[in-house]
Amino acid sequence: MSQDNAGTAILDTPADAEKAVKQLQRAGFNLKKLSIIAKDYHTEGRVVGFYNAGDRAELWGQQSAFWGGMWCLLFGSAFLLVPGMGLVVVAGPMVTSIIGGLERAVALGSLGVLGAALYSVGIPRDYVPRFETAIKGDKYILVVHGTVSEVAQAREVLTGMGYEVQVHCAYIPA
Repeated sequence: MSQDNAGTAILDTPADAEKAVKQLQRAGFNLKKLSIIAKDYHTEGRVVGFYNAGDRAELWGQQSAFWGGMWCLLFGSAFLLVPGMGLVVVAGPMVTSIIGGLERAVALGSLGVLGAALYSVGIPRDYVPRFETAIKGDKYILVVHGTVSEVAQAREVLTGMGYEVQVHCAYIPA
């Protein structure tokens, strides 16, 4: 999943993330180029688990309904235990980057697995702590991958909804 351009937005709730994905879908954006990353939090006293049966993935946890919906829309899924963050759930092509990030984390030194994955899709090292902090704070990270025009289209849709979008590794006129 090597892309030269990425756009990112930090969303507060699963409802915000779902609304953003569905609005991008209505605008004709290719959902195979979207990723969502978040913690599955507040798992004390609850069964938490993940399984994949054929082309269907399921999660048991606080946000199972949200993630079930995202996995129906987005391509790829993972449920990971990330040191320092806890249980992290991912939907979309960032899954491949995170798996690759396991190898790159050692080479990149101070970046953890998630940071290395974000860095590998063009997010500057300086931005990584901001996204890691957002995930630790129970926020949702939406990552848009694609060409300059695709990232610009997604940015236009998301800023029209009131979300702040950061563009990485691309020049997109304001």
